[in-house]
Formats: sequence, C-alpha cells, structure tokens
Amino acid sequence: MIQPKINHLTSFKEKTAAAASPAISVVMPLLTTDNKPKLLEQLSQAMRSRHYSRKTEATYIHWIKRFIFFHHVRHPKDMAEPEINAFLTHLAVKEHVSASTQNQALCAIIFLYKYVLNRKIGDIGEVIRARNPVRLPVVMTKDEVKAVLSNLTGDKWIIAYLMYGAGLRLMECLRLRIQDLDFSKNQIIVRSGKGDKDRITMFPESVKKPLIEHLSKVKKIHESDIANGFGRVLLPDALVRKYPNASKEWRWQWVFPQETLWQNKKTGERGRHHIDESIIQKSVKDAVARAGLLKRATCHTFRHSFATHLLEDGYDIRTVQELLGHKDLKTTMIYTHVLNKGPSAVRSPADNL
Repeated sequence: MIQPKINHLTSFKEKTAAAASPAISVVMPLLTTDNKPKLLEQLSQAMRSRHYSRKTEATYIHWIKRFIFFHHVRHPKDMAEPEINAFLTHLAVKEHVSASTQNQALCAIIFLYKYVLNRKIGDIGEVIRARNPVRLPVVMTKDEVKAVLSNLTGDKWIIAYLMYGAGLRLMECLRLRIQDLDFSKNQIIVRSGKGDKDRITMFPESVKKPLIEHLSKVKKIHESDIANGFGRVLLPDALVRKYPNASKEWRWQWVFPQETLWQNKKTGERGRHHIDESIIQKSVKDAVARAGLLKRATCHTFRHSFATHLLEDGYDIRTVQELLGHKDLKTTMIYTHVLNKGPSAVRSPADNL
C-alpha cells in the first residue's frame, strides 16, 4: 500500500535544475555580462524555448560546464575550433568515453555556439566528430523474457510486461497517465515520446486484468489523497494555468504513482510523481540475475525483444517501425531483414507467452 509520505520538493523543474548543475554558482558569476542573463541561464532559456526535454537540458549544461572548466573558466565566446577539438580529444584519449558520449558533448557545444553565442557552425571550422560503431542490440528469447518476468511482482511486473508487450521505453511507460490507456480500442497512446512525438501502440490483452486491478488500488489512493487535501500531479507545459483543477482529475493521474508525496513550498500543494526510473532499473537487474541470464539485459532489452519477436512472427518491418516510433527505417532495420507481410492487425508477442 502506498503511504502518504511527504518529500519536500519545490517542483520537478527546480529538482531537475538543481541536479543538473550543482556548481552553477561557481561558473555563472564568471560568465555573465552587464544587463544580460548568465551564460547557463541563456542556454536553459534557448533549450526551453525549443522544447528540449529537461534531461537533455541537464545533460547539455553538464557538458558546457565541463568544456568551460577544461579551459580554466574561459568564456566560450573567446574560444573556437582548437579549444573544442582539444576538449573532444581529451574525452576520447584521456577519459576513454564512447563515441556516442563524445558526440553528445559536441552537440551541446554546437548548440551553445549556434543558439546562444549566435555563431554559425561554419565560423568554428571543422570539429572532431567521432564515428559511432554499429552495435547489435541485446535480445532475449521468449523463454528468457518469461524467466525474467517470473521474477518480478506487482507494479514492477506490469511495467516490465508493458515494455515488452507494447514496445515502450522505460520513461514512456512510467509517464503513462490514466487517459493514455484505451481498453476499448486495445491501444496505448504514447505522448511526448523520444523526439517529442506521440504514437499509438497495441495494448497486450494478457496484461489488462492485472492492470485493471492495479488501477483500482491507485484510484482508491488518489481518492484518499483528494480527501486529505492533496492529490495533484504535474501537468505538461502551461496546462496548469489553462485548467487549474485538471491536476486533480483522475484522467491526468499517473498509472504508476510513487509512494512519496512532493510538496511545493511556495504554494503548499502536494501530490505524487510517477515511480522513479532507478527503482524499476534495479528491479529488472535483480530479476535478470535471479533468472540466471548471462546476457546484459536491461529495461530497454524488453523493447529490443518486442521488435525482434514481432519480426520473427512475420510482421513487416514498417509496421514494427510505426509501433516503435522510429523516424528512420534504418533504425528498425538493425533488428532483422525486411519481411514483407503487410500492415495486418498486430497481436502483441506478450500474448503468446
């Protein structure tokens, strides 16, 4: 049973910003000009105005701080191609980061120069861009999926089942709201997925009953929260201003709420956020170990297995591409070769376990 503990957080926005840059106070005073926001504040504003996710914002701030400190707190406007390449080389040679991590740092730096310092990419010349190696995804067999799921219980089992049965990413699953589940049409609406894209995927028939029982418990907890003067959830964008009471409505509640309550110290409002991703990651890691798998299976392995098993069952790759929400077919092609069956009705591989 979820207990009404209170976690005094001002807001998810402030929590993310604090976690992203613990040493901002050290950097910002050195990187500001008169009557202008500080550099990292300008970076945040530029990213939020373009609707980048908070995780991406936190990551970019991290890399810009690393870049600045590497060059002894010089302002980026006084640096260009040589300094950027020196930093990227240091990451690869001295810190042995992967190609994707190196390119992530480069993307953060390019964003800073292009949208904050207003310097075109051509103005900073050719920069090092690491070649990303092609890696095959880890995929579990159907028996291995069953073994891992058998070592999970409660809402953790449901979350893992949805990741495999509907091809959801972990955060897509945790961010599901009640209104995103359409039991009558057998579909799940994924909102603001990777790339801020919405999509529709199938609803595994075999998970409906345990999910309905889970939602029944969640609704009782929500009704209890409302009776005690709280029960709000954070709403996307500016909906909280447009619909002040929507955050208390059942349809906006998280499908998988956390045990602790957050509290906004300014307004006194209290509510629940969704389950923290680290809890599910640890549970899946433990389940994989108990199942005796030698593969390095993670939460994302369920999604890889979903795609592979659909292709093995004869569904064509473009159908799988749509269900996964891939923009480029090449991304889906990594699972297997094209099997032309046509976009017929899709049955979840979870229903064949």
